[in-house]
Amino acid sequence: MPSEPAKTFDVIVVGSGAAGMSAAITAARHGLNTVIVEKSRYWGGSSSRSGGGVWIPGNSVLRREAPADTPDAAREYVRSIVGTDVDPALIDQYLNRGSEALDFILENTPLRLEWVRDYSDYYPEAPGGRSTGRSCEPKPFDGNKLGADLATLHPPYNKNPMNVVIKQAEYRWLSTGLRHWRGPVKASRVAARLLLARIRRQRLLGFGASLMGQMMLGLRAAGVRLELGTPLVGLVTAEDRVTGVRVEVDGESQIWHAEHGVVLACGGFDHNAEMRQQYQRAPIGSDWTTGAATNTGDGINAALEIGAGIGFMEDAWWGPTIPFPRGPWFALSERSLPRSIIVNERAERFMNESLPYVEAVHRMYGGENGQGEGPGENIPAWLVFDQKYLNRYMFCAVPPRSPLPKSWLESGTVVRASTIEELAAKMGVPGDRLAATIARFNGFARSGTDADFGRGTSSYDHYYGDITNKPNPSLGEITDGPFYAAKMVPGDLGTKGGVTIDSSGRALRTDGSVIEGLYAAGNTSTPVMGHTYAGPGATIGPAMVFGYLASLDIAERAGRRSAVAAR
Repeated sequence: MPSEPAKTFDVIVVGSGAAGMSAAITAARHGLNTVIVEKSRYWGGSSSRSGGGVWIPGNSVLRREAPADTPDAAREYVRSIVGTDVDPALIDQYLNRGSEALDFILENTPLRLEWVRDYSDYYPEAPGGRSTGRSCEPKPFDGNKLGADLATLHPPYNKNPMNVVIKQAEYRWLSTGLRHWRGPVKASRVAARLLLARIRRQRLLGFGASLMGQMMLGLRAAGVRLELGTPLVGLVTAEDRVTGVRVEVDGESQIWHAEHGVVLACGGFDHNAEMRQQYQRAPIGSDWTTGAATNTGDGINAALEIGAGIGFMEDAWWGPTIPFPRGPWFALSERSLPRSIIVNERAERFMNESLPYVEAVHRMYGGENGQGEGPGENIPAWLVFDQKYLNRYMFCAVPPRSPLPKSWLESGTVVRASTIEELAAKMGVPGDRLAATIARFNGFARSGTDADFGRGTSSYDHYYGDITNKPNPSLGEITDGPFYAAKMVPGDLGTKGGVTIDSSGRALRTDGSVIEGLYAAGNTSTPVMGHTYAGPGATIGPAMVFGYLASLDIAERAGRRSAVAAR
């Protein structure tokens, strides 16, 4: 039985990722006594493990640094790719209020962002799409400014040597090694940054760690209390309203009261194998995700227990992933570089390998949105490439002309052979079919046109391609042995389904009525992006916006809304 109520707050936020911190900072800055309860012993959630991109069209950083954009173009773009799967009111709210939300966070934290130049929208040829991109990323940040909080920042999913920070805008050039003059230039900048950090005795953070580190300073400045190692057990209700949470503290169940609202921002069900099996298609599991280990659907299940509606549970922020022995690698540039293809167990190509990662996994499952019955038609898949690929390009952080780790080859995750036929045998695919597939693709590479799947047609395809490769930056012949193949499975950055919300972030029941006192944001809520993904940072962008909107609604209903956030 729960003990006597331990604490009372105005607002309780569950989860300390981008959505949770955005909600907590907003609530606190509007005069509400706010606490974050976090299941993990670390703060930052999956956001801290991500690339840290923020996709919010029309924000102040883009207005200052990027080519001119219009609200109408952004709206046309999002609506054209999302279709009818999402309430248009949610899309409009996100686009209408996004810049306001981000400006509020920028004003109340030391967070500094910059435009990722030319990182294309994922569907730049769609109506309103932009090849120059709408994504921003956090500037490198000295983690020493966090003080004791640095020790509990969620570790990245791939560890880098201390102070080696590579920005998104640099990674695309580093991946092509010495093929273009920008590669060595970007490498020298990374080296200079490393040297300067050592001279200054800094602990540089990049990507999502930088984003969350800078937000943490804003959280502390706003006076928000953060309780780590405090998992959500359930929601407390009274008279059809959520009035608090049940949490576990040092093994003891406690009830904490929320006078004005509870915001669920504790991620999806990335590491809940049972929920994966219940809601998603086979083959699926919890081993291929890069989401935080404590994302086990606690917030979604707590909301379900009191009648909340849910949606998009079958989907995720997918990405073709290489399941290395030490953990999954979310493949980005590896799929787009010349001299590589992806084939299924029939040794056939089945998609444009450079597709945006969510859509690429939908194709692995045999459709355009990952829905349907039965097992995935193209799982596992194999990324096939040759020695010249390895000589020219970085592969999963291994520099060009460097040997691949023995553990990759010994585990069978990567296979190597002197001939295509021998490679096919190690992959377990038909040798004659693989040879024919490669021969056909090599013809496309010579002509510069992929007649089967159009790889290299979209400007997004070229972002991680090799612009020195002619006639098409995305196509190159596979000819030079030894040959390699890396196994690919449907990994993800986190699950996409969650609690149904309205345009203020309020949780809804299955009949569409509002659950008073309960809000959801981030991967605990249904996605404004529907089954698709607008561009780099289109998970974190909406998470921050709807975290902000949720707390703004709470503040308004509590009579604490300040003029600073007036509509």
